[in-house]
Amino acid sequence: MARRPLPRILSNGSARIARSRELARTAADGATDVLHPLITITRGLRRLAAAGRRRWGATPQDRRGPLLCAVAAVVLGVALVPYGPPVAVIALMTAAAWTGRDRAPVRPEGPDESQAQRLQSLYDALVPYFSAPEDPDPLYAHGGGWDKAFPSYGFDETGRVSELSIRYPAYFTDGEPESRARIEQLLRTKSGRAREYRFAWSEEGNELAMTVLAPLPTDIAAQRFVTAPGETVLGFTDADGVQRTLPLSWGDEQRDVPPVVWRTGARSTEPHLLVVGEPGSGTTTLLRSLALQALQHGDVLIVEGGGVGEYACLSGRAGVLAVESGPTGALASLEWAAHETERRLAAGNRARQAGRPAPDDIGRPLWIILDRPSTLGHLGASGDHRDPQALLQTPLRHGRATGVTVVVADQFDGLDALSDAVRRHTRARVVLGPASRARLEAVLGAPPPTVPAAEVPPGRGYARLGSGPVHRLQVPATPDPYDDATAESDRQAVLALLPERTTETDATDTTVWKADTAFQKEDTVFKKTDALPDREPAVLQDAVIAPQEAVSPAADAAVAEG
Repeated sequence: MARRPLPRILSNGSARIARSRELARTAADGATDVLHPLITITRGLRRLAAAGRRRWGATPQDRRGPLLCAVAAVVLGVALVPYGPPVAVIALMTAAAWTGRDRAPVRPEGPDESQAQRLQSLYDALVPYFSAPEDPDPLYAHGGGWDKAFPSYGFDETGRVSELSIRYPAYFTDGEPESRARIEQLLRTKSGRAREYRFAWSEEGNELAMTVLAPLPTDIAAQRFVTAPGETVLGFTDADGVQRTLPLSWGDEQRDVPPVVWRTGARSTEPHLLVVGEPGSGTTTLLRSLALQALQHGDVLIVEGGGVGEYACLSGRAGVLAVESGPTGALASLEWAAHETERRLAAGNRARQAGRPAPDDIGRPLWIILDRPSTLGHLGASGDHRDPQALLQTPLRHGRATGVTVVVADQFDGLDALSDAVRRHTRARVVLGPASRARLEAVLGAPPPTVPAAEVPPGRGYARLGSGPVHRLQVPATPDPYDDATAESDRQAVLALLPERTTETDATDTTVWKADTAFQKEDTVFKKTDALPDREPAVLQDAVIAPQEAVSPAADAAVAEG
């Protein structure tokens, strides 16, 4: 059967529609050019009217009458003056034309000469990595242009690249971390080492987005943070990294800053923290900040391995059980903390078995802050003392169930001396100070989201809570108020957060020693403490009285029975 021809309107209708659209677009552009002065004056009149309404709304009620009289007098004067109304109309149109002009800055269509030279330099540096001799149509070639390789770019006020979108060939091995690291290192070197960069790889689209991150604020002083019980602020990060902000006092004003919040307690998945950094990186500042926050709702036990008195401002304060710096005092304090953990575990287990709520004496959080345990272990080994880290096994294992939180801080050269229990149970990690990408990944368990800068201020680093994402971190300034080098504003901020000094300082300092002696004497343990009034279950009695080496299995058995 012969095929009938299509109607003429269907065969060339699309062409007519395209021509009609082109004619309409041309007519609209011409009308816009012709009517541009009228459009500008109309926009200006609208802006003047809006300004007048705002001025009238801001005028108090008692001044509106005199204002109307003044306006009426001006209008009457203009009407009586010869040629007054035409001059007034011309002045109004001139003011409207000036107010209604297009105020958008005219952006250049392309980069200037220096910016184009920077882009060409980046392109030439990427040619050896993104080119292959077998490619018939290479995107990167010696002597080529950067136009197709860099579809979008941006520059800061200094003329350096602030953001860049890079296309690369599909045969580049973007799935290998070594290949990515080489490209990121090259771009960071060519764009400036003193800045932090974030790289976003799109394997599907064969594109790499490089963004220069703004530096985190370093002038946030120690203060009371708006948090719930069980929440602790480690520091502050980028706005796109977290879904929460905190109101902070920033000098004479307030700002909302995104924090990195660490949750502790019975429902925490990361109840213990490990902080690592180089000397002067701010690890002690972070521990001091955590101690001040913990004292709002709990008690703190501090063991300082450095022995330089960084925590002297907390000694004798309400809620501070002890501040120890020697091997003997550290061992006694940590042994008491281990027994206290076992006591809380046994008391809570007995309350659950009896169907009663947990006693009040085990509900108050207890924080164990241990700074530089590798130094204490070395001193203990030289003096035939026990390694203090061996006493942390029970608080680390049962701390979440008993309200005991352990915070350990050490330097990179002391990581090998950390015990397996500390490494295994401290799933919340913080790394401060300059560190290589390999070191960061070894401590955090994941690569950082940015390329770290060569030089960073104190308190700058990365934080990762469990298996979550890695966040940039800036610790709030919490210096030692007794240090002469501390600024007066920071000193007053820390002193304002310190609890009141107890009237019986000596009794507070000897609490740990008395409790330790009570646990060592089996026959009189229940006479010296009122925490366990009954002696009924034999398992609980063994869990409290047994020495540290044999206590943990019994405590585990008690938990299993509950």
